[in-house]
Amino acid sequence: MARGPEVKRRRLSPPADVEDSSSRSKADQEWDVEQDYERRPRKNTKKAGENARLPIKTSEGFVQAEAQPADQGEETDSFLGTDDDEEDGSEGEDGEESEEEAPKIPVKLQILQAKEELAKMATLINEDPEEHISLFKTMAEMVSKKYTPVTVKKLALASQAALYKDVIPGYRIRPLSEEDQTGRVSKEVRKLRDFEQSLVAGYRGYVQKLATLVKPSKEDGPTDAGLRSFAISMACTMLLAVPHFNFRSELLKILVNRLARRKLDADYVKCRETMEDVFAKDDDGTVSLEAVRLLAKMLKARDFHIHPSVLDTFLHLRLLGEFHLKASRDRVDREEEEVPHGKKPKQKREFRTKRERKVQKERKEVEKDMRQADAVVSHEQRDKNQAETLKLVFGLYFRILKLRIPELMGPVLEGLAKYAHLINQDFFGDLLEALKDLINHAEREEMGVEGDQEVVNEEDDEDEDNVTIAESAARDARRRTLLCTVTAFALLEGQEASKAAAGLHLDLNFFIKHLYRSLYSLSMNPDVEFNPDTALRLPDPNSSAEGKQLSESRSKNKVNFQTPMVLLLRCLQPTLLSRAHGNPPPSRLASFSKRLMTTSLQLPEKSALATLALMNQVSKYHGRRISSLWHTEERKGDGVFNAFAADIEATNVFAGTVWEGELLRVHYCPQVREAAVEIEKMMMSSK
Repeated sequence: MARGPEVKRRRLSPPADVEDSSSRSKADQEWDVEQDYERRPRKNTKKAGENARLPIKTSEGFVQAEAQPADQGEETDSFLGTDDDEEDGSEGEDGEESEEEAPKIPVKLQILQAKEELAKMATLINEDPEEHISLFKTMAEMVSKKYTPVTVKKLALASQAALYKDVIPGYRIRPLSEEDQTGRVSKEVRKLRDFEQSLVAGYRGYVQKLATLVKPSKEDGPTDAGLRSFAISMACTMLLAVPHFNFRSELLKILVNRLARRKLDADYVKCRETMEDVFAKDDDGTVSLEAVRLLAKMLKARDFHIHPSVLDTFLHLRLLGEFHLKASRDRVDREEEEVPHGKKPKQKREFRTKRERKVQKERKEVEKDMRQADAVVSHEQRDKNQAETLKLVFGLYFRILKLRIPELMGPVLEGLAKYAHLINQDFFGDLLEALKDLINHAEREEMGVEGDQEVVNEEDDEDEDNVTIAESAARDARRRTLLCTVTAFALLEGQEASKAAAGLHLDLNFFIKHLYRSLYSLSMNPDVEFNPDTALRLPDPNSSAEGKQLSESRSKNKVNFQTPMVLLLRCLQPTLLSRAHGNPPPSRLASFSKRLMTTSLQLPEKSALATLALMNQVSKYHGRRISSLWHTEERKGDGVFNAFAADIEATNVFAGTVWEGELLRVHYCPQVREAAVEIEKMMMSSK
């Protein structure tokens, strides 16, 4: 049998024992022809403006890729870069060259590229957050880069804040335990857990970056002032947007650390207003309790050397404000739906079997029990949080009263006057004694006996209010005395304290006598109607510029700022019209009426109208008991009337007459004249 032709076999590699190319055979040299051709240099036939990139397929169709600039390589194609580029690159020569080339790009071009990249990433995250959660890391790297412009950093911070507000869920994400990590779960649960943990990690880095920008370390170096202010603004925004989410304490620390400084600027005002909004919008009291704890810790650490407006934030707390009314035990008031023509609309009945109706009934009972249990837990937790907050606030107030810090007396007394009805009755006696000491001290300070001896000048770089405190000492002293009196009367208005006053032995005669003595001085006070929000008053030319700025800021930052006249009327209302301890004695009514008619001659127009309106109410309720002051033929006392007596009983008021009514009838203001005539008519009818 003949053999077929042999197949020619080609040797694919040269012999291993051949080392020198000169000793190769002719067949071996022909084998290397392709290899030599491959090693030859190529000529670059690509034109300068030619685009060699492939088109990109999008939802709208194919889009041709943009041409790459000739002077930029692949490393400068995108300003933001990708995670792969950073992982592949090392800290060697390539990294140094990229850092050196980055500043060569114009700032406007960097900002434009950053806007485009941020817009693309924001779109992707909004479309599918779980798939593109890693883009938050790319945004964070834009802020961390050394040569990134400040404007680009601000854009990146603002973009992250806006996206986090949209992506963050309505619940707090807890950390996974070892059992959760090792346990077997479904694919959907695993995917959700991975997304939540990635979200928490990215948000943690964002909050930490804000804290670093606000208070940089020595290693990081100084931060740009505009970037620091922007970081504070972003912290305030996130605290208001997602107060329930993780790392709330870190955001609160940023605000509290800024409030600890006594320098007044836009950042301070922003933090203070944010804290007030947090207190006003907090429903369950958890955020308020945490914020008050941080503020109390800061105040004690700084020995209460803070700006007075920090204490004004406590006036926005929702301390048991929703529970001042008693609910019915028998029924629940619900809003009834409006039914046209008094007929109920017919509902389409759905057919259910007997078993289905039974299951549905059981399900409704279980849901009802669950709702009741949740409501009980929420109410109990809210009451507990608000009670702890109230304890911290009153602890700070009492400590400041004990230390007697002059610049903080106003905010503390305003807070006590607002929350006096929530104070425990066991503290009434001690609090009244403290208020009496404050009034005595304020009287001596107003008369100039002690002057500025109580004012301590601290050497602090940010302390700017020493001059203003010395200038406004007299006005603050009058305001403190009025606030002390208002607080003393407010103690008896809540918690049914009026019924227990006999057992507590609360004596308010000291405050009533002080109020009677201060009527003349208040009527002569030029600041009796001073309100910094509405007053058109030129600044003092002799005061310093810092003193002017601080006085304006202190006055405008008052939360419930009330003029001295308003405070005086708040004190006179319970003194003359309240029946908590029975009807006031005739001597008190007559003495106050006589002195109020005298002071109305010296008061401005609005204050005089308010005083006469109060007198109109007094004459309406107690007209018969004081009508003899308007009728000279019906005197009940003998002797001489002492208009300057410090004690009410020593005035011998029934020996005098209310002759001020004749002058008020010819007052320049028509309303004042009408009010005086109305009072006289009331007295004539009660004769």
